[in-house]
Amino acid sequence: MAGGGNAIRGSRVGAGPMGEAERGEAAPRQAVTYFCANDHRSVITFSVEASVPDSWDCPKCGLPAGLDSDNAPPAPKIEPYKTHLAYVKERRSDKEAEVILDEAIQLLRSRRKSGEIIF
Repeated sequence: MAGGGNAIRGSRVGAGPMGEAERGEAAPRQAVTYFCANDHRSVITFSVEASVPDSWDCPKCGLPAGLDSDNAPPAPKIEPYKTHLAYVKERRSDKEAEVILDEAIQLLRSRRKSGEIIF
């Protein structure tokens, strides 16, 4: 059932934008411009009392943006996903891995001979 007439949905009599007189004075602000490596320019508004950060994530591309237009911060280096085995190989040499494997095999064989249940 569609409503007829020329009433605006979701409004009421007296509704309208609130002005500063009803809301109070706005806090003093400062506009800070950040520049990213993709030549995007982002203007962010901060309170005058707030400390302005040196970098800000670009809302357009997500890269870090800095205050210097000539020297934008570089994109972060993305390292590929490493498996558990890759991390283990970074910590241990092949010779160390062989020693650890031999110790584990000897331990399992000794348990089997003694009749111990292994899960």
